[in-house]
Amino acid sequence: MSPGLLTAALVGACLLLFSISLWSAWVLAGRRSALGFAALALALGWFAEEMGSSQGWFFGRYHYTTVLGPELGNVPVAIALMWFALCWLGYAMASLILWRRPVFCAAGWPRRALTAWLAAMIITAFDLGADPYFVFVLKAWIMQKTDGGWFGETLQGFAGWMVVSFAIVLLFQTLFAPRPSAGTGPRARRAALAPIAVYAAGMVFQMLFGHPIETRAVAFFAMGLPTLVALAAWWQWLHPESDPPA
Repeated sequence: MSPGLLTAALVGACLLLFSISLWSAWVLAGRRSALGFAALALALGWFAEEMGSSQGWFFGRYHYTTVLGPELGNVPVAIALMWFALCWLGYAMASLILWRRPVFCAAGWPRRALTAWLAAMIITAFDLGADPYFVFVLKAWIMQKTDGGWFGETLQGFAGWMVVSFAIVLLFQTLFAPRPSAGTGPRARRAALAPIAVYAAGMVFQMLFGHPIETRAVAFFAMGLPTLVALAAWWQWLHPESDPPA
């Protein structure tokens, strides 16, 4: 694939994931919460990446190549879009797993923090396989200093993913408290299933094409467990009085 076509495909994929996540958030959490979450994730995600690529904060020292398309500062716009997409996936799945509903208006810091922590773990589990693929196969960015702790990459990046995604989801719940999901009608069902489906698709991609090859097994277990539990929780949300599917 030519460099230009690869860039177009990657940017298109990021736009698609962003659009699916925004639609899902809009249906489940309402317009105000969806737009607030998107603005918050775009701003904080971009800031974290800008500080990472220029100062070495959060993720270690690295710089982006031209693979991911147009940039704002030192950061591809596609990366900022992905921060919202992944944070919404993580939040919706964490809410289903913990509270058996895709949007949970948590009262008090402990529940909000627990939701944000699980969401951050789900997001970082995705990055365990995605990060090496973007570095070694797509060459989307170049690490200037690595500790070799994860297939030649730095472990600091995963700590950064946990911290930044935790902050985004926690602040979202605090500043843009989502309203309860409006029923379990067909539209709401699809909107709640969409984050799980997108996450599962990412897992399948990593299992088939992950590099180094060891990340394929990592994807199955690290991403498969939250996918399976979230899917069961989605079913229980739809059928609160029935037994789990046989």
